[in-house]
Parts: sequence; C-alpha cells; structure tokens
Amino acid sequence: MDHQPPCSRCSLPKKAIILAGGLGTRLRSIVSDRPKVMAQVAGRPFLEHLVLSLQSFGITHVLFSVGYLRQVIIDYFQDGQAWGLSFDYSIEEAPLGTGGALRQCLPWISHDPVFVLNGDSYCGVNLTDYGSWYHETERVGALVLTKVPHAERFGQVEWTPEYGISGFHEKTSMKGPRWINAGVYLFSPRFIFQIPKGERVSLERDVLPKWVGHGLWGFPSVAPFVDLGTPEGYEDMQKLFSAMPLS
Repeated sequence: MDHQPPCSRCSLPKKAIILAGGLGTRLRSIVSDRPKVMAQVAGRPFLEHLVLSLQSFGITHVLFSVGYLRQVIIDYFQDGQAWGLSFDYSIEEAPLGTGGALRQCLPWISHDPVFVLNGDSYCGVNLTDYGSWYHETERVGALVLTKVPHAERFGQVEWTPEYGISGFHEKTSMKGPRWINAGVYLFSPRFIFQIPKGERVSLERDVLPKWVGHGLWGFPSVAPFVDLGTPEGYEDMQKLFSAMPLS
C-alpha cells in the first residue's frame, strides 16, 4: 500500500478486522500445514504484510477473525506487542462464512466505521484517501473496486457515476477487463448488525447484494491487486512483494 501519513482532516479508523478463517482448499498443494493467510511471501507470512500495511496508515488495533488452523495465527501474532500494536481474536468454532464471521466481530467495534479486509488478498489502495472519501457523505458501507484484466474468477461489480454500487454479478465467462470487489471494506456497525447472527453467511454472495441501492458505495482504485487463493495467485504475490522493500 502507498505509505502516506494519516489524514488530519478526517476521522480515519484506528481499528481493522482481518477475515482469516478460510480453509484455503485451492492452495493446499503449496500450503498444507498452515492457514493460507500464513503462507510465506517474500520472507514473512502474508498476513504480516497486511498487518504492516495497516500499521503504516495509523491502524493501532487489529481483530483477526480466525477458524481453520487458527492456533498457527494466534501463536505467531500473540497480543501484537512485537509490532507495537494490539491484537485480538474472534474464533469461529464452526465455519460461519465471511458474513457470519464478520457478524461475530460486532461487539469489538466501538467506532463508525471500521476497516474490514479479506485476509487472502492484497490491494495497494491508499487507506487515507479511502477513509477521507468515505466521510464525504452519508454511507453505511463501502468497498474498494479494482480493475483486473481477467475477471472470470472474481465476478463483476457495477457502479454508478456517483459511486453507488448498482449490481453484483457472479463469476461469468465474460472476457476482458472488469471492475471487481477488492475485499477492502469500510462498514458501519449498523451495516454489520443486519447480518444474521450465528449463521453461515457469505458476505459477498448473501449480504452485499441486499445493500445495493441502500447506502453501499464503491471506491475505484488502480492500485495493485493480487488474490492469494490459487497457486498462480501465490506466485503473483511473491513477485509483487519481492519487489517491495521489507519494512
């Protein structure tokens, strides 16, 4: 992510939730003894790269939503003191999906809004600009949009000239570049409260489409985006972070 100081004109959230409970089945051929978010990328676990990116924007508290092989994450990050941060953990005793996992995090949220990130992808969006834009008008939720050359694996997001989200389309055979959901969100507590509690729910398939036309917005970004979920994505992630200086 672009390393710039936090904006003094806006209330940039100091807390972030990282959704890191996935099974990572598509990456098992490369990473079988740990969660995919802990795959080694350019000398450190990928999840640590995300943490350092958040820290560079003034984030001080991170809540890891963990499930599969969670102890690997907990043992590595512990309470966050080694990074000068504060870490907490929301534990999925049974798979809840990205939406159900996020709903379980609600009691931890004390400010409006909160950053929420998918733990298995990276988008180099400037969070300062994103946070400033979010506060320009009344919003309950927003997602970063990024344009990829081949969107068949991700699906497509449509948005209006005013940046309102107007539609989500599942993975299709459409060729060519498309705008997709980059998995970097800003959500108000009242948005998260609407997710059914204790149920297995997909944020992408079940929750976000219901908010189309009801205060859900998109922040377009041309920043680098890589998804860790496949062996090909893992190789792309290695290339991206190997070209960056270690913090």
